[in-house]
Amino acid sequence: MAFVYFPNGANQENWWPAGEGSDFSLGRTMQPLAAFRRQLQVVGGLDLHEAEPGNDGGGDHARANATFLTGARARKTDGSDIHVGVSVDQVAAKHVGHVTRFPSLELSCDSVHKAGHCDTGYSCAYQYNISWQSPTTPMTPEPNPRLVFERLFGSGPPEERQRNYEARLRTQKSLLDFVLDDARSLQGELNARDKDKLDEYLTSVREIEMRLQHAKGFGPLPKPAASAPSGIPGDYGQHMDLMYDLLALAFQTDSTRIGTLLLAGDGTNRAFPEIGIAEGHHYCSHHRGNADLKEKVARIDAFYMQRFARFLGKLEAMKDADGKSVLHNSMIVYGCGNSDGNKHTHTNLPVVLAGAGGGTLTTGRSVHYDSTPMTNLYLSMANRMGVSGVPRIGDSTGVLAGA
Repeated sequence: MAFVYFPNGANQENWWPAGEGSDFSLGRTMQPLAAFRRQLQVVGGLDLHEAEPGNDGGGDHARANATFLTGARARKTDGSDIHVGVSVDQVAAKHVGHVTRFPSLELSCDSVHKAGHCDTGYSCAYQYNISWQSPTTPMTPEPNPRLVFERLFGSGPPEERQRNYEARLRTQKSLLDFVLDDARSLQGELNARDKDKLDEYLTSVREIEMRLQHAKGFGPLPKPAASAPSGIPGDYGQHMDLMYDLLALAFQTDSTRIGTLLLAGDGTNRAFPEIGIAEGHHYCSHHRGNADLKEKVARIDAFYMQRFARFLGKLEAMKDADGKSVLHNSMIVYGCGNSDGNKHTHTNLPVVLAGAGGGTLTTGRSVHYDSTPMTNLYLSMANRMGVSGVPRIGDSTGVLAGA
């Protein structure tokens, strides 16, 4: 199960297919997915109600990111008192993450921000994280593909990776012991509020400690044929491809079964010289009906979709333990928490669900729901992952009918 976030909504005219059910034709933006038409669903009518302004005013980009996987309203603050909800990937990780070396994998192709002011009174933590372990603790994604590879498979030449990996675990354990001892020594010097923040911090440190101990119990590391990337490439398309490849490798080697990939924080104003667009994405998304800017948004949407299609091709080519493709046994959400970047709407979100969920999903169709919480889809997916005893995720009202 993976969740891929693209920013700034989509050009609506080019996104949606013509027709519904199995009798549909892909729109211009989704043409790169033509080879996987029978293995995906284009899902319309899903909403993020908690991302709407309400009484909070501006900040739609921060809310789009924060609410996308949580279905919860982000507290409007740019201080340390952030609060949103637990994301669906972490709900699943708490239930099924113990069967793999890593309960989940969090990736990004953007900057890492844990604090600071980013969007109309909202903390940067909201805008640059989509995975939340608790309402106050984001799972910080890793943007460097080399560090991701070394985390999954060890550093150095193939014959040295296992030894280097074990040495790194020992070093990390020693560092965590030092941090815990140092933090405990502060307890007597803090006021009640700071003690609460320190307790949150210590809980996060203990979680890391438990993950390290958990990873040690799985024996020798997988030995993928791929080499470690050299770092973050200067080309954005290559950066996305590397992170997609690492997510695919993590699934193929059963290093994890749950992943998130933030392609860019919502509101990004990245230019796209790769496809001849000098203006920033955010600028173009506020096109106000200008035909030239709308066309540029459509081209940016297609550029993102081409990278996603390449990822699906990787998953389709990989065989799982049952002989089926990894794509067949996966559920991959590709979407955005903004629907129309020009108006900052959060209804009828642009969403594609790829993969058959091991044959449990109805694929090869375009389906439109009637103003339904996005989290209903997540609850349905979590159930298929074996998550039980969770009656709701965020603002969900039940499983997604007919999914």
